[in-house]
Amino acid sequence: MKTIKPISKLTTKEKELVKKALEVKKRAYAPYSNYSVGCALTDEEGKIFTGCNVENASYPAGLCAERTAIVKMISEGGKKIKSIVVAASSEEPVFPCGMCLQVIQEFGADSEVIAVNNPGKLFQRALTRTLFPFAFDPEKLNK
Repeated sequence: MKTIKPISKLTTKEKELVKKALEVKKRAYAPYSNYSVGCALTDEEGKIFTGCNVENASYPAGLCAERTAIVKMISEGGKKIKSIVVAASSEEPVFPCGMCLQVIQEFGADSEVIAVNNPGKLFQRALTRTLFPFAFDPEKLNK
Protein backbone atom coordinates (compact mmCIF):
# COMPACT_ATOMS: atom_id res chain seq x y z
CA MET A 1 0.00 0.00 0.00
CA LYS A 2 1.38 3.38 -1.00
CA THR A 3 1.47 6.08 1.61
CA ILE A 4 2.35 9.17 -0.37
CA LYS A 5 2.13 12.31 1.74
CA PRO A 6 2.68 16.04 1.25
CA ILE A 7 6.14 17.45 2.08
CA SER A 8 4.51 19.61 4.76
CA LYS A 9 4.28 16.46 6.95
CA LEU A 10 8.08 16.21 7.22
CA THR A 11 10.14 17.62 10.08
CA THR A 12 12.21 20.77 9.60
CA LYS A 13 15.43 18.72 9.35
CA GLU A 14 13.85 16.38 6.80
CA LYS A 15 12.67 19.36 4.75
CA GLU A 16 16.25 20.67 4.76
CA LEU A 17 17.45 17.36 3.31
CA VAL A 18 14.70 17.49 0.67
CA LYS A 19 15.78 21.00 -0.30
CA LYS A 20 19.41 19.90 -0.65
CA ALA A 21 18.44 16.81 -2.68
CA LEU A 22 16.35 18.93 -5.06
CA GLU A 23 19.17 21.47 -5.41
CA VAL A 24 21.84 18.88 -6.21
CA LYS A 25 19.45 17.13 -8.63
CA LYS A 26 19.85 20.20 -10.85
CA ARG A 27 23.56 19.35 -11.22
CA ALA A 28 22.94 15.80 -12.46
CA TYR A 29 24.64 14.77 -15.67
CA ALA A 30 21.94 12.73 -17.39
CA PRO A 31 22.18 13.33 -21.17
CA TYR A 32 21.20 9.74 -22.05
CA SER A 33 18.21 9.03 -19.81
CA ASN A 34 17.17 12.62 -19.06
CA TYR A 35 16.35 11.25 -15.61
CA SER A 36 17.99 13.41 -12.95
CA VAL A 37 18.34 12.29 -9.36
CA GLY A 38 19.61 14.14 -6.31
CA CYS A 39 20.42 12.69 -2.92
CA ALA A 40 21.09 14.19 0.50
CA LEU A 41 21.95 12.11 3.53
CA THR A 42 22.97 12.62 7.13
CA ASP A 43 25.57 10.58 8.91
CA GLU A 44 25.67 9.51 12.55
CA GLU A 45 26.94 12.96 13.57
CA GLY A 46 24.28 14.88 11.64
CA LYS A 47 26.65 16.00 8.88
CA ILE A 48 24.98 16.34 5.45
CA PHE A 49 26.38 14.87 2.23
CA THR A 50 24.90 15.26 -1.25
CA GLY A 51 25.25 13.59 -4.62
CA CYS A 52 23.68 13.53 -8.06
CA ASN A 53 23.60 10.91 -10.77
CA VAL A 54 26.42 11.06 -13.32
CA GLU A 55 25.80 9.10 -16.52
CA ASN A 56 28.41 7.90 -18.98
CA ALA A 57 28.33 6.87 -22.65
CA SER A 58 29.44 3.47 -21.35
CA TYR A 59 26.22 3.01 -19.38
CA PRO A 60 27.54 0.71 -16.60
CA ALA A 61 30.18 3.33 -15.74
CA GLY A 62 27.48 5.78 -14.58
CA LEU A 63 26.90 6.49 -10.90
CA CYS A 64 23.62 6.88 -9.07
CA ALA A 65 23.07 9.88 -6.80
CA GLU A 66 22.78 7.73 -3.69
CA ARG A 67 26.12 5.99 -4.21
CA THR A 68 27.77 9.32 -5.02
CA ALA A 69 26.59 10.80 -1.70
CA ILE A 70 27.61 7.68 0.23
CA VAL A 71 31.10 7.65 -1.27
CA LYS A 72 31.47 11.32 -0.32
CA MET A 73 30.36 10.52 3.23
CA ILE A 74 32.88 7.70 3.60
CA SER A 75 35.72 9.68 1.97
CA GLU A 76 35.10 12.56 4.39
CA GLY A 77 35.13 10.38 7.50
CA GLY A 78 31.46 9.48 7.97
CA LYS A 79 30.73 5.90 8.92
CA LYS A 80 26.98 5.37 9.11
CA ILE A 81 23.91 6.71 7.30
CA LYS A 82 21.20 7.97 9.62
CA SER A 83 18.70 9.13 6.99
CA ILE A 84 18.70 9.57 3.24
CA VAL A 85 16.51 11.56 0.84
CA VAL A 86 16.24 10.74 -2.85
CA ALA A 87 14.63 13.25 -5.24
CA ALA A 88 14.03 11.92 -8.76
CA SER A 89 12.58 13.14 -12.05
CA SER A 90 9.30 11.29 -11.53
CA GLU A 91 5.83 12.55 -10.76
CA GLU A 92 5.64 9.86 -8.07
CA PRO A 93 8.28 9.39 -5.37
CA VAL A 94 10.73 6.61 -6.38
CA PHE A 95 12.93 4.57 -4.04
CA PRO A 96 16.58 3.67 -4.82
CA CYS A 97 17.51 0.90 -7.26
CA GLY A 98 18.72 -2.48 -6.01
CA MET A 99 22.40 -1.65 -6.38
CA CYS A 100 21.96 1.52 -4.33
CA LEU A 101 19.93 -0.32 -1.70
CA GLN A 102 22.82 -2.78 -1.35
CA VAL A 103 25.26 0.08 -0.72
CA ILE A 104 22.82 1.91 1.58
CA GLN A 105 22.39 -1.24 3.66
CA GLU A 106 26.18 -1.62 3.99
CA PHE A 107 26.42 1.78 5.68
CA GLY A 108 22.92 2.23 7.07
CA ALA A 109 20.88 -0.95 7.41
CA ASP A 110 18.76 0.79 10.05
CA SER A 111 18.44 4.05 8.12
CA GLU A 112 15.28 5.60 6.79
CA VAL A 113 14.83 6.41 3.10
CA ILE A 114 12.60 9.29 2.04
CA ALA A 115 11.67 9.35 -1.65
CA VAL A 116 10.54 12.70 -3.09
CA ASN A 117 8.76 13.39 -6.36
CA ASN A 118 10.03 15.75 -9.09
CA PRO A 119 8.23 18.92 -8.03
CA GLY A 120 9.25 18.29 -4.42
CA LYS A 121 5.68 18.30 -3.16
CA LEU A 122 5.15 14.62 -2.22
CA PHE A 123 7.12 11.94 -0.40
CA GLN A 124 7.11 8.34 0.77
CA ARG A 125 9.25 6.89 3.55
CA ALA A 126 10.49 3.42 4.38
CA LEU A 127 13.22 1.76 6.38
CA THR A 128 16.09 0.34 4.34
CA ARG A 129 15.48 -3.13 5.80
CA THR A 130 11.86 -2.93 4.62
CA LEU A 131 12.90 -1.98 1.08
CA PHE A 132 15.64 -4.62 1.03
CA PRO A 133 14.61 -7.39 3.45
CA PHE A 134 17.01 -10.06 2.17
CA ALA A 135 20.09 -7.88 1.75
CA PHE A 136 23.51 -9.46 1.39
CA ASP A 137 25.48 -8.34 4.43
CA PRO A 138 28.92 -8.97 5.93
CA GLU A 139 27.56 -11.77 8.14
CA LYS A 140 26.88 -13.81 4.98
CA LEU A 141 30.55 -13.77 3.95
CA ASN A 142 32.57 -16.91 4.57
CA LYS A 143 35.29 -15.81 6.94
